[in-house]
Amino acid sequence: MPEPRQLLSSIFGFPAFRPGQEEIVDAVLAGQNTLAIMPTGGGKSLCFQLPALCRDGVTVVISPLIALMRDQVRALKSAGVEAGALTSGNTDEETEAVFAALDEGRLKLLYMAPERLASGATLPMLRRINCTLIAVDEAHCVSQWGHDFRPDYLRIGELRRALGVPLAAFTATADEETRAEMVTRLFDGATPSTFLRGFDRPNIHLAFAVKDKPRDQILSFAAVRRGQSGIVYCATRAKTETLAQALRAEAHSACHYHGGMEAEDRRRVEIRFQQEDGLIVVATIAFGMGIDKPDIRWVAHADLPKSIEGYYQEIGRAGRDGAAAETLTLYGPDDIRLRRTQIDEGLAPPERKNADHGRLNALLGLAEAVGCRRQVLLGYFGESAEPCGNCDLCDRPALVFDATDAVRKALSAILRTGEYFGAGHLIDILTGNATPKVREKGHDALPTFAVGRDLSKPAWGAVFRQMMGRDLVRPDPDRFGALRMTDAARPILRGEESITLRRDTVDRAVPRVAVRTLVAEEDASLLSALKAKRRALAEAAGVPAYVIFPDRTLIEMAETRPATLDQMMGITGVGAKKLESYGAGFLAVITGAAAGAMHPARRQLVGRDAGQVFDKLAEVQVRLARGEDGTGKYLSCTHSTLRQIAERRPSSLADLDDIQGMGELKIERFGEAFLEVLRGD
Repeated sequence: MPEPRQLLSSIFGFPAFRPGQEEIVDAVLAGQNTLAIMPTGGGKSLCFQLPALCRDGVTVVISPLIALMRDQVRALKSAGVEAGALTSGNTDEETEAVFAALDEGRLKLLYMAPERLASGATLPMLRRINCTLIAVDEAHCVSQWGHDFRPDYLRIGELRRALGVPLAAFTATADEETRAEMVTRLFDGATPSTFLRGFDRPNIHLAFAVKDKPRDQILSFAAVRRGQSGIVYCATRAKTETLAQALRAEAHSACHYHGGMEAEDRRRVEIRFQQEDGLIVVATIAFGMGIDKPDIRWVAHADLPKSIEGYYQEIGRAGRDGAAAETLTLYGPDDIRLRRTQIDEGLAPPERKNADHGRLNALLGLAEAVGCRRQVLLGYFGESAEPCGNCDLCDRPALVFDATDAVRKALSAILRTGEYFGAGHLIDILTGNATPKVREKGHDALPTFAVGRDLSKPAWGAVFRQMMGRDLVRPDPDRFGALRMTDAARPILRGEESITLRRDTVDRAVPRVAVRTLVAEEDASLLSALKAKRRALAEAAGVPAYVIFPDRTLIEMAETRPATLDQMMGITGVGAKKLESYGAGFLAVITGAAAGAMHPARRQLVGRDAGQVFDKLAEVQVRLARGEDGTGKYLSCTHSTLRQIAERRPSSLADLDDIQGMGELKIERFGEAFLEVLRGD
């Protein structure tokens, strides 16, 4: 059985596992049922791809989107791995090629959509090809509590039972309810080996801002990130089109994407985004799963997302290569009303609607946080953290005030009106605005009428927003969104606890302008040249640029400037296949000269200690080809013989005699000198 760590280096070009990967790989390789929850960009795919290469038989990967499957198959093939996908988007020739590879026993990873499990021919086919492992990507799709529920995922558990093989399920985010349903649906309730590998993405800068001319805020954010790939998420289809047009008017390369577009138009945008450097896509959440582009440098939300889970998934599409990435999320009263309405008008049962309002409140709590946002975000997923130093509130602490008196006034207004009214009416009462509705209900006679004139209406809006964010009040779907007090608010109302809220979220929003450069100034021109080389190769091959090399690999090349193919092999992301395909071309960009021809036997040792030993043996051979005095008969060893010596490291003349291609004359001529090289003398 191949050793995972060796394949990690030789095929994928990674010097070591990322945190948490090795334990998951070992569990999957041992045939354990496995559930792994890892952050987006944390290397989930490798945790089933690597065991698949080490195990006998075929690993079947259930994945939700054709684009995602195509990207992973393309990346695997570029690394020299036999993989294929059976999708509705295949041509007849592509499908025939996949079945031919399966019949010949060459294919190790077979991707398919969950919808294919409905076919009666699928199970016999999987038995015939010797499926020995099922991997489920985006496993949260099995949960009706999740944000991407896919009914066809419910068939996966039945498939596992029918085949009698282990199952490994992977997702980037799942709260407790979703995790419980995944265990029930996929593993029949039996607890799998579970790995919760943290949700932190420390390379992503987090920022929120209250809406204040939101189009200008997005345009300003994009302006200082010109030329970088980014996504802008919008709540409506129409807004994606108008905002994309506004970006194009500012000379950005931008396009829109939403579920109402024709399939071919959506596919065209997906291809452009994968292959073009610096394209901005303005999209609804329809542009989501399947986006496997590692060098997205920023994600902005022009409108408030639906939940922290959705927010986390969407910002997680930035910075998957580990380099610095930026986010900005705008929000305002209209967003909150829209999201409340979507929940209330949905078809979910009352308990689900109440839970969804709670999820939205949690997101508002993140938006209106008074301290480090990363602490709040990770706290939602049950993790603790120190202040991160990489969010807007760590950059510039929030302006806060003791809001105990204001919150008690608001809670009093809610209770004195019978918990039957929304924030707008309550603010009219507190500010003394005797509207016809206030007078009709007799609320202008309440003790709380006009007790809040010390705060403006926008300021009271911020107070109510933050009260919802702290889950002190929740809208009641049965009362048309009227606010009801939660148990968490009672100690404040009774004067037993105080509360601090933010004052600055009603001020004019100032988006973060600073943008981090990917490399130092002295390396920037080389990085641009390497990107140009990558773009030319990608266009010639008709593949996304990152399939050649991701940004992270080019950045490391620009910073370390390898001078030989051996040094190139030490760059993260450069495996044996990619070194053979692209190494010499990128080396020429770095050194300014074409790399010399290398014998195939030496090329197989590139990046290994044995390669350096080979070179020293070759130097000795040239020096002694005609003996110490230069007058003897010419002798030489083949490259294959030198490779065997370099790899096997014989320690005596007798051991050297066992190497094919050596003999008495060559041992007499080269033996002692070769052994000196092997000993490091």
